Amino acid sequence: MIKSDFPYFANNNTVYLDNAATTQKPKCVIDSQIEYYEKYCANTHRSNFGDANKATQKFEDARKTIKEFINASKIEEIIFTKGVTESINFIASSFAKKFKTIILSSLEHHSNIVPWHMQKRSLGDGLEVVKCNENLDFDFIDFEKILKENPNSFVSISHISNAFGKIHDIKKIIAIAHKYNAVVMIDGAQSLAHMKVDMQDLDVDFFAISAHKTFGPTGVGAIYVKEKYLKDVTAYQTGGATIHEVDFNNSTLLDSPFKFEAGTQNIAGIIGFAEALKFISNIGYKKIESIEIDLYTYLNEELQKLPNIIFYNEIEDSIGSRSFNFKNIVHDDIGILVDKMNIALRVGHHCAQPIMKQLGIKGTIRVSIGFYNNYEDINTLIKALKKAINMLEN
Repeated sequence: MIKSDFPYFANNNTVYLDNAATTQKPKCVIDSQIEYYEKYCANTHRSNFGDANKATQKFEDARKTIKEFINASKIEEIIFTKGVTESINFIASSFAKKFKTIILSSLEHHSNIVPWHMQKRSLGDGLEVVKCNENLDFDFIDFEKILKENPNSFVSISHISNAFGKIHDIKKIIAIAHKYNAVVMIDGAQSLAHMKVDMQDLDVDFFAISAHKTFGPTGVGAIYVKEKYLKDVTAYQTGGATIHEVDFNNSTLLDSPFKFEAGTQNIAGIIGFAEALKFISNIGYKKIESIEIDLYTYLNEELQKLPNIIFYNEIEDSIGSRSFNFKNIVHDDIGILVDKMNIALRVGHHCAQPIMKQLGIKGTIRVSIGFYNNYEDINTLIKALKKAINMLEN
């Protein structure tokens, strides 16, 4: 009955299988934002009247919720952003630009590639990319070779591939990187919807998270910054709410996290983000993982029964997204037809053109599940794909 918590499904007959792009929002998340706008709408960290104090308290309570949810060691380590894209750009321009070499994986989203190009880095000239094998597995031998040749680098790696659902062993990646005095940032855009992450257990240096891929609002996210690096990160933007003292000769900034959060934040969105994490906690990752592994396995089994299907990785060490094509059929055509049958999925390169080029394809059909999906959704998808294939082959 989990779907009953999400108003989208009561108001829409679409089979929603595009969760890697964004997730639907439970009613508690929507209600929390409405409550802010209707009952105590005021700016934070500025005025001292009742509603302003309540808004500030709710805002900072959200920071505490995120801190506890990912097991950061201190509140100061949680900095609000617009999402993972801004988080990566923030750290790329305010901290990592001083590093001679940036190391990426082959499966990165454009949001973890383009910011480095903006620094005039290119392959072999300030940018190194770890190979992957035919199953899209991370090549640890190649990784260590790159690190030996480029110690003291900055490593920026996705936790879970949005395009293929492939899970990187980030704990192992972090440990090896630290052995060579490298600093590590993890793109966790796809993480929290599917699994528990623990900053202290991982010993990660930076971890970027997104609300809208985690059943929360769009336009909200956060970056975890390990305390030891807070003094080395410079402010990405400055202005209101970041200032300790200003005159026309000089400005001094507040301490973290406030010096990094210029201007009025997405207050309602941040409050909604905290509600989304509380919603996840109430369900529990044990139940979420059980549902998703079962459903993901069923999805793969049913897809394998379809004629001329092409996969690019096995499902071990993968979750959420399953990408595929059909021989001699254009993926875009499948997308157009199944949309007419009220199936929401994504076709294309999924903002991961480099790995698509490496595989020699322009894109894939991607089905991405969430814990509110069920067998009926998969069965409806399979019927739609069969119908689409039949139409395109005849």
